[in-house]
Amino acid sequence: MRGKRHALGLFALALLVSMAGCTDLGDRLDSALQAGSFVAYLLAFFGGVLTSLTPCVYPLIPITLSIFGARGANVSRGRAIALATVYVGGIAVMYSTLGVGVALTGRAFGTFMGSPWVIAPIATLFLIMSASMFGAFELNLPIGLQTRLSQLGGTGWWGAFVMGLVGGIIAAPCTGPVLASLLAFVATTRSVVFGGSLLFTYAVGMGMLFFLLAATAASLPKSGAWMEAVKSLFGVIMIEAALFFLRNVIRPLHHFGDWHIRFALIHGALVLLGVAMGGIHLTFHDDWGRRIRKGIGVGLITYGVFGVIAWTLAAKPLEWVQGEPAAVTKANAGKRPLLLDFSAEWCIPCGEMDVQVFGNDDVQRALERFVVGKVDCTDEDDAIAAIKARYEARTLPTIVLLGSDGKIVHRWNRVITPDELLEKLKEVR
Repeated sequence: MRGKRHALGLFALALLVSMAGCTDLGDRLDSALQAGSFVAYLLAFFGGVLTSLTPCVYPLIPITLSIFGARGANVSRGRAIALATVYVGGIAVMYSTLGVGVALTGRAFGTFMGSPWVIAPIATLFLIMSASMFGAFELNLPIGLQTRLSQLGGTGWWGAFVMGLVGGIIAAPCTGPVLASLLAFVATTRSVVFGGSLLFTYAVGMGMLFFLLAATAASLPKSGAWMEAVKSLFGVIMIEAALFFLRNVIRPLHHFGDWHIRFALIHGALVLLGVAMGGIHLTFHDDWGRRIRKGIGVGLITYGVFGVIAWTLAAKPLEWVQGEPAAVTKANAGKRPLLLDFSAEWCIPCGEMDVQVFGNDDVQRALERFVVGKVDCTDEDDAIAAIKARYEARTLPTIVLLGSDGKIVHRWNRVITPDELLEKLKEVR
């Protein structure tokens, strides 16, 4: 029972922290990086801790439990913590390599997340892990391969390191303003040593959650009805994670959703109906009647949760002019000020901006005298790269305000709040 309380407590803590957001931390990190302050390391570490408690990292939790001690009682707490160290080392290697790569190329990592060749394997991994959570099969290496690897030092250490590398890849696109600030800094200054060390510090901060899991997972019971329910919950979360990533490359999924409250209520009701049907507490190892109820319940919960997620990402419609040339032409013709929003379908903070900032009623009223232009950087080519360079759009999202004379008045290379935007909109003439 103590292990159960630990696991549920971590999950609840993650939910609370994820609702708090990291925008202010991202702003502070931007300032510290510009100043080259040593405080940036502390902020990067703290940012890693916060982003490890966001929904994007939830699907990694059952993987860490399986590595750090849920396989049997023969795993001691000390060994679990040692495995966690190797796992976090894998994450740190991934992020440090990412920082060095960005420093050398000057290209934002997020652009790779628009490629189906990157998204599809990640989504497939989530679906495979989800099937495992529902009991379709156990993810174990063949006995012969286990024996060979054991002779080389044991499957546990190598497996933990490899899963750390994979975890770093999976979590990279979703870690919000802090990681975006770090990568933007590395890309613009090309400081390999400072940028790489910052990302290493960030990875260690992110790994604190996994150290905590390692210290508690060894006491989790191996079986029981509650464990089946937790596994089903994580199974649903992994399906949602797969769908969330696939939104970046499958347009029907990307455009699914409505900003009206009734859309959220309908899909929320489907989630409750799915839970009542047994989508969480029943098991696929029961009789056929209960299996069918379980399957219908899982389907309803999955569809309902994805609908709620889509509702949170759906923005109240704003009449965007697509493309910088068309927006500039319209602004010049009407001698009106211009707002340019540089975004991409794979940019998660950009979607949050559409909802939280550009969907704000006060912001929309203030923008009535503006021409609002959207620069889509999803599939960046030479023309888009030239426009980004012209407006110094170093990372996404970037917001640029231009006066009616065509001169740049203000620029943000980060996520902003509605109040920040409203304050500057008043200054533009």
